[in-house]
Amino acid sequence: MWIVIAAVVLGLIILVAVTVPVIGRLSALRRAVRRLQGRQQEALKLQAGAAELERTLTSLQRRAETTQERLALIRAGHDGTGKHAFTARH
Repeated sequence: MWIVIAAVVLGLIILVAVTVPVIGRLSALRRAVRRLQGRQQEALKLQAGAAELERTLTSLQRRAETTQERLALIRAGHDGTGKHAFTARH
């Protein structure tokens, strides 16, 4: 009978000895998962910000092109004297 009890106790000791480091690693893994989830949220916010910046840049580029076109039209309407070429005739 003592042999059975000793075998069971020895088995439990071995089981605990193997389980404790694994549980320690699991808590470290949980912390790592929380950090990764935080970084994922941060990356999603940065991605949204980048998309907004891209939209803003596209809008500014269109405005710059429109301004360039208008400036070219204004310059085309002036003669070499700096006065508008299309003056009213009297």
